[in-house]
Amino acid sequence: MRECAPRQPEPEFIDLPEEAAAYAHADFAEVNQAFVDRLIEQAGDLPSARCIDLGTGPADIPIRLLKQRPGWRVTAIDASPPMLGFARHAVEQAGLGGAIQLLQADAKDTGLPARSFDVILSNSILHHVNDTLRFWREVSRLGADGATVFLRDLMRPPTLADAKEIVRRHAGNESPLLQKEFTRSLMAAYTPEEVRRQLISAGLKQLRVEVVTDRHLDIFGQL
Repeated sequence: MRECAPRQPEPEFIDLPEEAAAYAHADFAEVNQAFVDRLIEQAGDLPSARCIDLGTGPADIPIRLLKQRPGWRVTAIDASPPMLGFARHAVEQAGLGGAIQLLQADAKDTGLPARSFDVILSNSILHHVNDTLRFWREVSRLGADGATVFLRDLMRPPTLADAKEIVRRHAGNESPLLQKEFTRSLMAAYTPEEVRRQLISAGLKQLRVEVVTDRHLDIFGQL
């Protein structure tokens, strides 16, 4: 395996309205549905569950999740005010305001009660996080005993040229701004081995790390 280029950190949340709009309007239907399907596979057929979505973005994943698990309830947090604006609109349009609670919060320090959630999920937040030890400790704090953890994130390719090829392959029809953001995110992502070291440092070595696509890794297991 080729050695990866050094990580290039990016901002921890999307605070510019035009960037939030580019993300919210992009077509992530296929990858988001795949995320929900894998999450349900990991969590099992629970009739009810208290869930937290860390870095919910435009809330497409909680909406998709509740269509398949209407008995579940989701607290969906994001640090970006513009992104939460898109999330509120989407939740209202879906008629799920009673099942999805939207909160502005830092995923490293949510301020929510400990051991409050049966399912902890997140799609594409880890590459935004620089203080990963604080993040994983917050994941551990939030989960009830036996809670299911399922995160999917980008993984860093070996070179910038590799990143650009991934963007061309999977987002070639998206806006130039989104393609630029996607490239930046790939170069800010962590490698599987880096994530495994993070989990060991946080006392979460029971969680598994698995490469699932040419650009994604999954982190999953029970607390």
